Amino acid sequence: MRACIPLVLAVLCGLAWAEDHKESEPFPQPEEETEDALASNLYSAPTSCQGRCYEAFDKHHQCHCNARCQEFGNCCKDFESLCSHREGFSYSSDAISKEEIQSISEKIYRADTNKAQKEDIVLNRQNRISPSETRDQVDHCPKPLFTYVNEKLFSKPTYAAFINLLNNYQRVTGHGEHFSAQQLAEQDAFLREIMKTAVMKEVYSFLHHQNRYGSEQEFVDDLKNMWFGLYSRGKEEGDSSGFEHVFSGEVKKGKVTGFHNWIRFYLQEKEGLVDYYSHILDGPWDSYPDVLAMQFNWDGYYKEVGSAFIGSSPEFEFALYSLCFIARPGKVCQLSLGGYPLAIQTYTWDNSTYGNGKKYIATAYIVSST
Repeated sequence: MRACIPLVLAVLCGLAWAEDHKESEPFPQPEEETEDALASNLYSAPTSCQGRCYEAFDKHHQCHCNARCQEFGNCCKDFESLCSHREGFSYSSDAISKEEIQSISEKIYRADTNKAQKEDIVLNRQNRISPSETRDQVDHCPKPLFTYVNEKLFSKPTYAAFINLLNNYQRVTGHGEHFSAQQLAEQDAFLREIMKTAVMKEVYSFLHHQNRYGSEQEFVDDLKNMWFGLYSRGKEEGDSSGFEHVFSGEVKKGKVTGFHNWIRFYLQEKEGLVDYYSHILDGPWDSYPDVLAMQFNWDGYYKEVGSAFIGSSPEFEFALYSLCFIARPGKVCQLSLGGYPLAIQTYTWDNSTYGNGKKYIATAYIVSST
């Protein structure tokens, strides 16, 4: 697997941000139009922590509700009542350091025993294009990206539970999601299976030590809400979720949004629904998981820059995205995997909340490896 060029990686970061956020300027509401972004700022009073508990610091706010506001003496007056004494949930006023995140991400990397081995996946990357060509929508690769995948991987419990979830969604936003009892049970089954793994045990142990969660059940309940809780990206109530967006993929205004998962990509490519066009980045790892930033057509809709792990287990991706969302919500999260740096960007969904003002995952994706 090829070594990455720092300049290209820097450009990728900019492209990935622009591709997922160009509709939302000047407000960083991912993949939404400006009026939606404006609406997201109206959910609470500017001097209240309602719906803002432990958000990312924003210098434009009159008062703050982030993890360190008490340290700096700039919390909103209702911070203590809304954010500091939630039943069953203990927060630390100390921010999780970059070094701590890099250390736990290395532990997660080593713990991923369910990942693909070199012989399990054969990729045909074909043509690499320049970042300036990503909007051209030209198919530079006549053959599929995946030449071979050992599908025995998919019989592993976490893979099987993950795959069961992928077809539970309507990909076009604006159509409300309505889950059957079976589909809701599949969400619980997936969380149950991943929590049995060393990867997720590492994440929980770390966050528990950081006083973010008081028990494993509390952690699992929060994961279910932040990832599977429904909110509205379009006109229909409850038409999206973090899981659907990041892992299954969505279509909004004729463009692919989200869709950052290699298993979903392979299965859709196998069915003839995904056409791989090109890539602009191939990560530096010489084993799996690796990273690829690619362009593709999904059954008639184009994805300009889609970054994804390749060969990782479902629990590995779920763990890293969750870690970054909890430790660095709405910010770039600097990780270390096998000695190589990697950055993940998450965004919160600010139009609606769950629990006592907690926010859903809007999106999470790889932005660079600088």
